[in-house]
Amino acid sequence: MGGPVKTVLTGATGPVGRATTQLLLDTGHEVTAISRTPERAGLPGGVRVARGDPSRPQSLGPVFDGADAVLISPRAVGAAVPELLAAAVGGGVRRVVVISAATVQFPAGEPRFAAEFRAAEAAARESGLTWTALRCTDFDANALAWAPQIRAAGVVRGAYPAAASSPIHHRDIAAVAARALTEAGPADRAHVLTGLQSLTQLDKVRILAATLGIDLSFDEVPADRVRAAMLAQGLPEEIPARLLGSLADYARTPGPTTGTVEALLGRPALTFAQWVAENATAFRN
Repeated sequence: MGGPVKTVLTGATGPVGRATTQLLLDTGHEVTAISRTPERAGLPGGVRVARGDPSRPQSLGPVFDGADAVLISPRAVGAAVPELLAAAVGGGVRRVVVISAATVQFPAGEPRFAAEFRAAEAAARESGLTWTALRCTDFDANALAWAPQIRAAGVVRGAYPAAASSPIHHRDIAAVAARALTEAGPADRAHVLTGLQSLTQLDKVRILAATLGIDLSFDEVPADRVRAAMLAQGLPEEIPARLLGSLADYARTPGPTTGTVEALLGRPALTFAQWVAENATAFRN
Protein backbone atom coordinates (compact mmCIF):
# COMPACT_ATOMS: atom_id res chain seq x y z
CA MET A 1 0.00 0.00 0.00
CA GLY A 2 1.44 3.37 -1.00
CA GLY A 3 1.17 6.42 1.26
CA PRO A 4 -0.64 6.60 4.58
CA VAL A 5 -2.90 3.62 5.26
CA LYS A 6 -6.28 4.22 6.86
CA THR A 7 -6.70 1.57 9.55
CA VAL A 8 -9.61 0.65 11.81
CA LEU A 9 -8.81 -1.12 15.08
CA THR A 10 -10.97 -3.19 17.39
CA GLY A 11 -9.51 -3.93 20.82
CA ALA A 12 -7.57 -0.67 20.60
CA THR A 13 -7.50 -0.10 24.37
CA GLY A 14 -5.86 -3.46 25.13
CA PRO A 15 -2.06 -3.80 25.31
CA VAL A 16 -1.65 -5.03 21.72
CA GLY A 17 -4.14 -2.49 20.38
CA ARG A 18 -2.49 0.44 22.15
CA ALA A 19 0.97 -0.55 20.97
CA THR A 20 -0.27 -1.09 17.40
CA THR A 21 -1.98 2.30 17.47
CA GLN A 22 1.21 4.04 18.52
CA LEU A 23 3.31 2.27 15.88
CA LEU A 24 0.83 3.18 13.15
CA LEU A 25 0.82 6.83 14.21
CA ASP A 26 4.62 6.91 14.46
CA THR A 27 4.91 5.69 10.87
CA GLY A 28 2.45 8.22 9.46
CA HIS A 29 -0.69 6.13 9.11
CA GLU A 30 -4.25 7.06 10.02
CA VAL A 31 -5.98 5.25 12.89
CA THR A 32 -9.64 4.96 13.79
CA ALA A 33 -10.22 3.11 17.06
CA ILE A 34 -13.62 1.64 17.87
CA SER A 35 -14.54 2.08 21.54
CA ARG A 36 -17.69 1.52 23.55
CA THR A 37 -16.63 4.42 25.81
CA PRO A 38 -14.50 6.93 23.83
CA GLU A 39 -14.36 9.30 26.80
CA ARG A 40 -12.36 6.68 28.73
CA ALA A 41 -10.25 5.31 25.87
CA GLY A 42 -7.15 7.36 26.73
CA LEU A 43 -5.62 6.85 23.29
CA PRO A 44 -2.89 9.09 21.84
CA GLY A 45 -3.67 12.35 20.14
CA GLY A 46 -4.17 11.93 16.43
CA VAL A 47 -6.40 8.88 16.81
CA ARG A 48 -10.00 9.17 15.69
CA VAL A 49 -12.08 7.35 18.30
CA ALA A 50 -15.42 6.10 16.98
CA ARG A 51 -18.13 5.23 19.47
CA GLY A 52 -19.58 1.78 18.91
CA ASP A 53 -19.67 -1.81 20.06
CA PRO A 54 -17.63 -4.06 17.73
CA SER A 55 -19.71 -7.05 18.85
CA ARG A 56 -22.74 -5.19 17.42
CA PRO A 57 -21.53 -4.05 13.97
CA GLN A 58 -24.84 -2.32 13.30
CA SER A 59 -23.80 0.21 15.98
CA LEU A 60 -20.70 1.30 14.07
CA GLY A 61 -22.20 3.45 11.35
CA PRO A 62 -19.86 4.40 8.46
CA VAL A 63 -16.66 3.73 10.42
CA PHE A 64 -15.18 1.64 7.56
CA ASP A 65 -15.93 4.06 4.74
CA GLY A 66 -12.67 4.85 2.97
CA ALA A 67 -10.59 2.60 5.24
CA ASP A 68 -7.88 0.30 3.87
CA ALA A 69 -7.32 -2.24 6.67
CA VAL A 70 -8.89 -3.53 9.87
CA LEU A 71 -7.43 -5.19 12.96
CA ILE A 72 -9.73 -7.77 14.54
CA SER A 73 -9.49 -8.72 18.21
CA PRO A 74 -11.84 -11.72 18.55
CA ARG A 75 -12.12 -11.15 22.29
CA ALA A 76 -13.63 -7.71 21.54
CA VAL A 77 -15.82 -8.75 18.62
CA GLY A 78 -17.04 -12.18 19.71
CA ALA A 79 -19.33 -14.11 17.38
CA ALA A 80 -19.95 -11.01 15.24
CA VAL A 81 -16.66 -11.27 13.28
CA PRO A 82 -18.35 -12.34 10.00
CA GLU A 83 -20.86 -9.49 10.27
CA LEU A 84 -18.16 -6.96 11.10
CA LEU A 85 -16.03 -8.11 8.16
CA ALA A 86 -19.01 -7.82 5.83
CA ALA A 87 -19.37 -4.21 6.95
CA ALA A 88 -15.65 -3.68 6.37
CA VAL A 89 -15.89 -5.06 2.84
CA GLY A 90 -18.86 -2.78 2.20
CA GLY A 91 -16.77 0.21 3.30
CA GLY A 92 -13.94 -0.60 0.89
CA VAL A 93 -11.49 -2.28 3.28
CA ARG A 94 -9.00 -4.54 1.51
CA ARG A 95 -6.95 -6.14 4.30
CA VAL A 96 -7.67 -7.77 7.67
CA VAL A 97 -5.34 -8.86 10.46
CA VAL A 98 -6.72 -11.16 13.15
CA ILE A 99 -5.12 -11.41 16.60
CA SER A 100 -5.50 -15.16 17.11
CA ALA A 101 -4.03 -17.77 19.45
CA ALA A 102 -1.36 -20.46 19.13
CA THR A 103 -3.89 -22.94 20.52
CA VAL A 104 -5.55 -22.99 17.09
CA GLN A 105 -2.48 -24.89 15.85
CA PHE A 106 -1.10 -26.29 19.12
CA PRO A 107 -4.14 -27.31 21.21
CA ALA A 108 -4.06 -26.54 24.93
CA GLY A 109 -6.76 -25.72 27.42
CA GLU A 110 -10.49 -26.01 26.88
CA PRO A 111 -11.36 -26.49 23.18
CA ARG A 112 -14.13 -23.87 23.35
CA PHE A 113 -11.57 -21.07 23.63
CA ALA A 114 -9.50 -22.15 20.62
CA ALA A 115 -12.76 -22.57 18.71
CA GLU A 116 -13.46 -18.83 19.09
CA PHE A 117 -10.17 -17.94 17.42
CA ARG A 118 -10.57 -20.65 14.79
CA ALA A 119 -13.96 -19.20 13.84
CA ALA A 120 -12.50 -15.69 13.58
CA GLU A 121 -9.73 -16.93 11.28
CA ALA A 122 -12.26 -18.76 9.13
CA ALA A 123 -14.34 -15.59 8.80
CA ALA A 124 -11.25 -13.67 7.68
CA ARG A 125 -10.35 -16.30 5.08
CA GLU A 126 -13.90 -16.34 3.74
CA SER A 127 -14.32 -12.55 3.69
CA GLY A 128 -12.60 -12.00 0.36
CA LEU A 129 -10.08 -9.67 2.03
CA THR A 130 -6.34 -10.17 2.06
CA TRP A 131 -5.87 -11.73 5.50
CA THR A 132 -3.21 -12.43 8.11
CA ALA A 133 -3.74 -14.36 11.34
CA LEU A 134 -1.31 -13.86 14.23
CA ARG A 135 -1.43 -16.96 16.45
CA CYS A 136 0.04 -15.71 19.71
CA THR A 137 1.19 -17.53 22.80
CA ASP A 138 0.41 -16.18 26.28
CA PHE A 139 1.47 -12.59 26.90
CA ASP A 140 4.36 -11.53 29.14
CA ALA A 141 1.86 -9.10 30.64
CA ASN A 142 -0.14 -11.98 32.14
CA ALA A 143 2.46 -11.93 34.93
CA LEU A 144 0.84 -8.72 36.19
CA ALA A 145 -1.71 -10.98 37.87
CA TRP A 146 1.07 -11.86 40.33
CA ALA A 147 1.89 -8.24 41.18
CA PRO A 148 -0.38 -7.87 44.26
CA GLN A 149 1.05 -11.05 45.84
CA ILE A 150 4.61 -9.98 45.09
CA ARG A 151 4.10 -6.51 46.53
CA ALA A 152 2.35 -7.83 49.64
CA ALA A 153 4.38 -10.91 50.54
CA GLY A 154 7.18 -11.61 48.08
CA VAL A 155 5.51 -14.83 47.00
CA VAL A 156 3.62 -16.16 43.99
CA ARG A 157 0.87 -18.65 44.76
CA GLY A 158 -0.37 -20.69 41.84
CA ALA A 159 -0.97 -24.07 40.27
CA TYR A 160 1.21 -26.06 37.88
CA PRO A 161 4.68 -24.59 38.55
CA ALA A 162 6.22 -26.76 35.81
CA ALA A 163 3.83 -25.49 33.11
CA ALA A 164 6.04 -24.18 30.29
CA SER A 165 5.31 -21.81 27.42
CA SER A 166 7.18 -19.17 25.43
CA PRO A 167 5.41 -15.94 26.40
CA ILE A 168 5.48 -13.01 24.00
CA HIS A 169 5.84 -9.29 24.53
CA HIS A 170 2.76 -7.39 23.33
CA ARG A 171 4.99 -4.94 21.44
CA ASP A 172 6.26 -7.77 19.22
CA ILE A 173 2.69 -8.70 18.33
CA ALA A 174 1.95 -5.05 17.63
CA ALA A 175 5.00 -4.66 15.40
CA VAL A 176 3.99 -7.65 13.27
CA ALA A 177 0.36 -6.47 13.19
CA ALA A 178 1.32 -2.95 12.10
CA ARG A 179 3.39 -4.28 9.23
CA ALA A 180 0.68 -6.69 8.14
CA LEU A 181 -1.87 -3.86 8.16
CA THR A 182 0.22 -1.47 6.10
CA GLU A 183 2.72 -3.35 3.92
CA ALA A 184 2.06 -5.39 0.81
CA GLY A 185 4.17 -8.31 2.01
CA PRO A 186 3.27 -12.00 2.22
CA ALA A 187 -0.35 -12.41 3.26
CA ASP A 188 -3.17 -14.95 3.25
CA ARG A 189 -1.35 -16.92 5.91
CA ALA A 190 -1.13 -17.56 9.65
CA HIS A 191 1.97 -16.95 11.79
CA VAL A 192 2.69 -18.49 15.20
CA LEU A 193 4.24 -15.74 17.33
CA THR A 194 6.13 -16.69 20.50
CA GLY A 195 8.88 -15.39 22.72
CA LEU A 196 12.48 -16.56 22.55
CA GLN A 197 12.46 -19.03 25.45
CA SER A 198 10.29 -21.74 26.86
CA LEU A 199 9.78 -20.76 30.50
CA THR A 200 8.10 -22.61 33.33
CA GLN A 201 6.23 -20.62 35.94
CA LEU A 202 9.20 -21.20 38.24
CA ASP A 203 11.50 -19.77 35.56
CA LYS A 204 9.32 -16.66 35.34
CA VAL A 205 9.46 -16.17 39.10
CA ARG A 206 13.26 -16.53 39.05
CA ILE A 207 13.52 -13.94 36.25
CA LEU A 208 11.22 -11.60 38.16
CA ALA A 209 13.37 -11.95 41.27
CA ALA A 210 16.65 -11.41 39.41
CA THR A 211 15.39 -8.47 37.36
CA LEU A 212 13.68 -6.75 40.28
CA GLY A 213 16.51 -7.52 42.70
CA ILE A 214 14.19 -9.04 45.32
CA ASP A 215 13.63 -12.41 46.98
CA LEU A 216 10.66 -14.32 45.58
CA SER A 217 9.27 -17.80 46.05
CA PHE A 218 6.59 -19.89 44.35
CA ASP A 219 4.02 -21.54 46.58
CA GLU A 220 2.21 -24.33 44.71
CA VAL A 221 -1.54 -24.33 45.32
CA PRO A 222 -4.05 -26.91 44.00
CA ALA A 223 -5.86 -25.78 40.87
CA ASP A 224 -9.29 -25.94 42.52
CA ARG A 225 -8.15 -23.51 45.22
CA VAL A 226 -6.77 -21.12 42.61
CA ARG A 227 -10.07 -21.28 40.73
CA ALA A 228 -12.08 -20.64 43.91
CA ALA A 229 -9.88 -17.69 44.88
CA MET A 230 -10.23 -16.07 41.45
CA LEU A 231 -14.01 -16.48 41.49
CA ALA A 232 -14.11 -15.05 45.03
CA GLN A 233 -12.38 -11.93 43.67
CA GLY A 234 -15.31 -11.46 41.32
CA LEU A 235 -13.58 -12.64 38.16
CA PRO A 236 -15.83 -14.24 35.53
CA GLU A 237 -15.64 -18.02 35.20
CA GLU A 238 -13.93 -17.65 31.82
CA ILE A 239 -10.73 -16.24 33.36
CA PRO A 240 -9.71 -19.19 35.58
CA ALA A 241 -11.02 -21.60 32.94
CA ARG A 242 -8.70 -20.14 30.31
CA LEU A 243 -5.72 -19.92 32.66
CA LEU A 244 -5.91 -23.26 34.43
CA GLY A 245 -6.88 -25.29 31.40
CA SER A 246 -3.83 -24.10 29.47
CA LEU A 247 -1.47 -24.49 32.43
CA ALA A 248 -2.61 -28.06 33.02
CA ASP A 249 -1.74 -28.98 29.43
CA TYR A 250 1.54 -27.04 29.40
CA ALA A 251 2.60 -28.91 32.54
CA ARG A 252 2.41 -32.09 30.44
CA THR A 253 3.66 -30.73 27.10
CA PRO A 254 5.38 -27.34 26.73
CA GLY A 255 3.84 -24.85 24.34
CA PRO A 256 5.51 -24.01 21.01
CA THR A 257 8.61 -21.89 20.47
CA THR A 258 9.15 -20.32 17.05
CA GLY A 259 11.57 -17.89 15.42
CA THR A 260 8.78 -16.17 13.49
CA VAL A 261 9.11 -12.78 15.20
CA GLU A 262 12.76 -12.50 14.15
CA ALA A 263 11.99 -13.78 10.64
CA LEU A 264 9.30 -11.14 10.16
CA LEU A 265 10.88 -8.20 11.97
CA GLY A 266 14.59 -8.79 11.36
CA ARG A 267 15.39 -8.73 15.09
CA PRO A 268 15.03 -11.19 17.95
CA ALA A 269 11.82 -11.28 19.93
CA LEU A 270 11.85 -9.24 23.13
CA THR A 271 12.54 -11.27 26.26
CA PHE A 272 10.45 -11.78 29.38
CA ALA A 273 13.25 -10.12 31.37
CA GLN A 274 12.95 -7.03 29.15
CA TRP A 275 9.22 -6.90 29.80
CA VAL A 276 9.80 -7.19 33.58
CA ALA A 277 12.36 -4.37 33.50
CA GLU A 278 9.91 -2.15 31.61
CA ASN A 279 7.16 -2.87 34.14
CA ALA A 280 9.19 -3.09 37.35
CA THR A 281 7.19 -0.44 39.19
CA ALA A 282 4.07 -2.62 39.02
CA PHE A 283 5.79 -5.22 41.23
CA ARG A 284 7.33 -2.87 43.80
CA ASN A 285 5.71 -1.28 46.82
